[in-house]
Amino acid sequence: MTSLRTLGSSDLQVFPLCLGGNVFGWTADEDTSFAVLDGYTAAGGNFIDTADSYSAWIEGHKGGESETIIGKWVRARGNRDRVVIATKVSQHPEFQGLSAANIKAAADASLRRLDTDYIDLYYTHFDKPEIPVEEIVGALDELVRAGKVRHIAASNISPERLKASLDFSDREGLARYVALQPHYNLVSRDTYEGPLQDLAAKEGLSAVPYFSLAAGFLTGKYRPGTKVDSARAGRAQEYAETERGQKVLAALDEIAAAHDAPVATIALAWLAAQPTITAPIASARTTDQLPALLDVAELKLTEEELASLTAASA
Repeated sequence: MTSLRTLGSSDLQVFPLCLGGNVFGWTADEDTSFAVLDGYTAAGGNFIDTADSYSAWIEGHKGGESETIIGKWVRARGNRDRVVIATKVSQHPEFQGLSAANIKAAADASLRRLDTDYIDLYYTHFDKPEIPVEEIVGALDELVRAGKVRHIAASNISPERLKASLDFSDREGLARYVALQPHYNLVSRDTYEGPLQDLAAKEGLSAVPYFSLAAGFLTGKYRPGTKVDSARAGRAQEYAETERGQKVLAALDEIAAAHDAPVATIALAWLAAQPTITAPIASARTTDQLPALLDVAELKLTEEELASLTAASA
């Protein structure tokens, strides 16, 4: 049985691989999404990530499709108390921004779609520097006090704004961010490593990185000159054409062969071993893609292997 990890200073105990819900209602229909969620939880997984805006970018969608599917699944399975659901605010077409009024209205809309009384972890999806941190944290604190949200977190935020938010929470005795969701993986290290990661470590925040597999590039199926039929192929293929991308693939291939493991598992294992990381986020369009993700819970890389990947991706 995989041991769960504590998320920051919260009482949330989470599986070391967070299942991304961005594909639910997009590249995975409702039945497939249910099958993926069933497969993930059957293997011990309990941490599901979504956002109110998923998948508003699809023609004919309004946003909230992913939350709605997750809500239907939880209701059908009767397992609300056994899963940790994270969602986000600021990007839904009808609930743009981080004004206090919008945060509260968006949270109520998410609760309805998720068919639940509470959100375990509520992220500000993209920080809005024009809104004072006092207004944002104040609104989030009200949601916590009302019992609608258990814990709060931030995504896509600068170190300066994060520090100001934490200082305000401490000064006023308000709800405090327990986690951070940065863009971070083997070929995108610059956004998180440095001041943001240092602050997370100092303040006791857990990091739950998104794009953990670089839009699929770190699964190993994208190679220079290859064509892959995927909604995210464009971005992944860009990595494949760079010198850094090719060096990372070569290092991943070697270590994957040594462990007799998929390339994706090795890429996630590197990420999971980095300071402050509690659970990388990765999504699966089909149940066939799940084992490579779930195996990160058990696979541990040696110091030499970690150093090799870090050097390749420098």
